Amino acid sequence: QMQLEESGGGSVQAGGSLSLSCAASYSTAPYDAYCMAWFRQVPGKEREGVASIGRGTTYYADSVKGRFTISRDNAKKSMDLQMNSLKPEDTGTYYCAATPNWRFCSTLQAGSFNYWGQGMQVTVSS
Repeated sequence: QMQLEESGGGSVQAGGSLSLSCAASYSTAPYDAYCMAWFRQVPGKEREGVASIGRGTTYYADSVKGRFTISRDNAKKSMDLQMNSLKPEDTGTYYCAATPNWRFCSTLQAGSFNYWGQGMQVTVSS
């Protein structure tokens, strides 16, 4: 079991930056036992993997490589997503997620992640 809560997000103009955070408030296993990830979704489309972070390894969707940076602080049980050079197509509801199964960390597939935050809106205007 794990409970996740996102913070940050909001609205920004294209080319701007936003930072998202995800805090784990409860987990039955140590926080560093989980692969953590960010997903996003827009209405009518499937939830898309954005980035994930394991034990010193990060994975990114091609659409965000070079613009987004994922990080985690195991002592604080938190994860961040720094988003730079934002584009209108980055608009969506962003979710943090976790899985205890490390082999899924590189897949960025929503169905492989067990625990989810409630999601928060990021809007990038042109």
